[in-house]
Amino acid sequence: MSDTHAAATELKRTPLYERHRALGARLVEFGGWEMPVQYTGIIEEHHAVRQRAGLFDVCHMGEFRVEGPGALDFLQYLVPNDVSRLVENQALYTQICLPNGGTLDDLIIYRLGDERYMTVVNAGTIAKDWDWFSQHAAGRDGLTLTNVSDEMGLLALQGPLAGAILQPLTATPLDAIAYYHCQPGSVAGIDCIISRTGYTGEDGFELYCGAAQAGALWDALLAAGQPHGLLPAGLGARDTLRLEAGYCLYGHELSESTTPLEAGLGWTVKLNKDADFIGKQALADQKRDGLRQKLVGVTLRERGVPRGGYAIYLNGERIGELTSGTLCPTLERPAALGFVPPAHAAPGTEIAIEIRGKLVAAEIAPLPFYKRQK
Repeated sequence: MSDTHAAATELKRTPLYERHRALGARLVEFGGWEMPVQYTGIIEEHHAVRQRAGLFDVCHMGEFRVEGPGALDFLQYLVPNDVSRLVENQALYTQICLPNGGTLDDLIIYRLGDERYMTVVNAGTIAKDWDWFSQHAAGRDGLTLTNVSDEMGLLALQGPLAGAILQPLTATPLDAIAYYHCQPGSVAGIDCIISRTGYTGEDGFELYCGAAQAGALWDALLAAGQPHGLLPAGLGARDTLRLEAGYCLYGHELSESTTPLEAGLGWTVKLNKDADFIGKQALADQKRDGLRQKLVGVTLRERGVPRGGYAIYLNGERIGELTSGTLCPTLERPAALGFVPPAHAAPGTEIAIEIRGKLVAAEIAPLPFYKRQK
């Protein structure tokens, strides 16, 4: 094997890699990264997040700074949501769309100050997103793009006790940070952006810091959380938690062949915003003419475990495909997400899922499967 080939296939590691190994994590390949899928077990980590708190290493995510007088116009053109509505230290969820309305990626955009934005993109799409940003920034004045993915560390502390664990480590009043907002602050003596978005269906905080400080921050949070039953949590629990909450995962529910409208994200597509954006015409046409497919929840009526890629049948005819599926620990039953024609998307519709060559009785179920009690 040539050195070049070896380098090309080598998995990237976050600054916390050695800590994951020391904790006995099972490490797997994810989006080109070697990441912990579980430590003590997916079900135990899932329940910890629902009932107490879990700590996730999300340093593999990508961050781009978008700055200067041209930053807002650039972002408005790039995404379907309305970036102009953001006040300082507010965030929004949106997508990068292709001209045909398909989804290049989904992302969060933070407004950190006057003419200062940070976008957070998925780990496996950093390179293609950066190419897209760079391509569409070409020839624009008053715009500075910086890929700071390698310089940033990111930890997610999720669960009902997240605030109680984090507050003693920071002078920043966490109650003052509203949902989808952030504040700069020091946590355990480390400069951070403290954000409150979440991807688990629970309350919680994301802590952006310098990559070199991520290890010390991880250690401080685990120590502070120990009396509260905090567990480190891997990608396995992250997936079961987001599935129960009905959140899309890029590469599954969202892809270059799926539009945000089809994925149930119409609330993020602002066709009437005061700016043109890539994919606007295609999305407007789809909204007018009707969707080809619609994302739905699916629950089984018989034993079996549904998985992404399994076919969905109605009256013996294949009508769609599951995008994600698993045994959901909070629900104590299997559940899945998938696409079907809108005519067959009503909750209660009786369908079947092909599992290992056998048709298993199932039904369309309302989303989300799980909603936390406020």
